[in-house]
Parts: sequence; structure tokens; C-alpha cells
Amino acid sequence: MNKITILIHCKDRTNIIATVTNFVASKKGNIVYVDQHVDREKNIFFMRLESEFIENGFSTDKFKACFQSELADRFEMKWRIYSSEKKPKMALFISKYDHCLYDLLGRYNSGELNLEIPFIISNHKDLKPIADGFKIPFYHIPVTKDTKDKVESKQLQLLKEHNIDFIVLARYMQIVSSKLIDKYPNKIINIHHSFLPAFVGAKPYHSAYVRGVKIIGATSHYVTEELDAGPIIEQDVTRVTHAHSISDLIAKGRDLEKIVLANAIKLHADRKVMVYNNKTVIFS
Repeated sequence: MNKITILIHCKDRTNIIATVTNFVASKKGNIVYVDQHVDREKNIFFMRLESEFIENGFSTDKFKACFQSELADRFEMKWRIYSSEKKPKMALFISKYDHCLYDLLGRYNSGELNLEIPFIISNHKDLKPIADGFKIPFYHIPVTKDTKDKVESKQLQLLKEHNIDFIVLARYMQIVSSKLIDKYPNKIINIHHSFLPAFVGAKPYHSAYVRGVKIIGATSHYVTEELDAGPIIEQDVTRVTHAHSISDLIAKGRDLEKIVLANAIKLHADRKVMVYNNKTVIFS
């Protein structure tokens, strides 16, 4: 059995849903999921559809060609079609923080994440034993101000060699330049605490503690050239009180970071995120 996921966005008009579902049915597809959203301000239609094909002769490439000529051209659609036969390949970029790395590799090892992790890149050697323990290739590529351009060229070479589909910055403490961003638009996922921009700097939890915050959180988003301003994929918060110490805030914040990043990765890997005008449409 072949299963595909279709993502569509275009100007809203009548009969799009009926036309798409009838097209799938005409190709002997069984629709197992369909959802849509209309941005009334921009008059943009978004749709996500999953369909199964049981015939042995089904070809994803042939389906794509027919979809383009019979539907996409007529409705001026922007679309993507993914086959379930191909798991997306994710590269992990890390530094010295290990909480997100342990969590993601544990989920990956248990089969919770529908993806492949060909390798891990780090600008430090500290977390290599973790990668070794999970039997994932580890590349130590130090970064300095003077070597950043060469480092990113080496990273891009590895990404290309392994046919990487998207990148996750699992607390990678380096700013990614346009050199990588342009090659992976809306395909680099970052995680950070949600105190930005109110509590910037190296010790946001300390600043939040001094201010007596009542809620802390974490945000996962796609990376853009404007720092921490990319389309948001997932967020979560938890309440804190005056009784919590700085170490309590850090521990709670790291727990949130793990969960939020894992959920963002699942949404991306399962093709449930669409980006438009620096915003995201997240399908269930």
C-alpha cells in the first residue's frame, strides 16, 4: 500500500475541496485524513490531505504530474506531495547542553519520531559519548569568528552528502548565517526559552527570577535571518511562584524545551506545518 500526504495553498475560491477529493478518488485513492483552513484576511486557502493507494501500479511521480496538469495549474496552487515510503532525514546541531539531545535520541531510539538521523554536528566534543551510545555518527566542527564561513561550508557539504531534509538546533549555541538558511528555508528548527525579548542575554532565568515572573515557557520556531523571529511551530508554558528558586526555574524551563522541541519536530516530520507570511498553519 502507498500512502501520500498533500499540502496545498492558493487563493480561496469555490469547489477546491471537492475538486481535490474527487481527483484523488479518480486515481483510486482512499482519503484517510483531510483538513483545511482559510485565512480570511489574506483570502488564502490551506489544505492537508492523506490518502492511501492499494494498487500495485501506483506511481507517486505520475500522480504528481497529473496533479500539476489537472489541478494545480487551474487553481494556481503551490503544493507539495510526500510519500510515506521516504522518511525525512534530520541533522542535529548541538553544543554542550544535553537535555534536548538525550530526549530526542531517546524518542528516536524508541521509534517515536518518524525520521532518520544520519549524523550529529557539534562545535564541542563534550556530548560525543551520548552520540556514541546511540550509535549515531558525530562530527566535531569547532567554530570561531574567523572560521565560521569555512565551518558552514563543511556543514553544507555534510548535509548535501547525506541528503538532509531539515536541521534541528538542539541548543546549538551559534548563530546560523544566511549561508545555511538560504539552503534550508523553513527547514531549520530552533528552541529557546520564551522570555525573549524581555529577558535577553546569557542568564534569562536569573532575570526572570529577579522580576518575579509567574509563567515561564519555551518556543520552537523556524530560523530566519532575523534572530528568534521566525515562524513559530510550537510553544508551551508552566506556572511558577515566589517559592521556586532559580534552579527550579531552569529545571522547569529545560523540561519545557525538551517537550516543545520534540513536538515541533514531530509536526514538521509528519508534514503538518505550512508556512505563509512568516506565520504557520498547524494541522492536527
